[in-house]
Amino acid sequence: MTTGKTTKLAASVPFNAADYLQADDIPGYLAEVIHDGDTRALPLALRTAADVLGMAELARRTGLNRETLYRTLSDRGNPRLDTLSAILEAFGLRLAVQPNEQPRHRPTPHPARKRA
Repeated sequence: MTTGKTTKLAASVPFNAADYLQADDIPGYLAEVIHDGDTRALPLALRTAADVLGMAELARRTGLNRETLYRTLSDRGNPRLDTLSAILEAFGLRLAVQPNEQPRHRPTPHPARKRA
């Protein structure tokens, strides 16, 4: 049974992780994003962390100027290794290389095929 009345829905607001993240949480947040292994998620996570900390403070901690940071952390940004390292260090993290938990196996060459 309908009464002819409609319920007005509240306008939705885009989710912004920076609204729920504290500066003390940033190292753990970034470490989890990196640990998950989705390289596409890291630039977004770095932008979110920069929003929480503030670009001026991030510039102070990294020694990079704000323009460089804005460009690096933009949607089209592609940070150099030294820039990425400086940004991570500003959040109390460092780059490290370690073996995969599940090493990739190369296919075994077919016995009938000989290498030249």
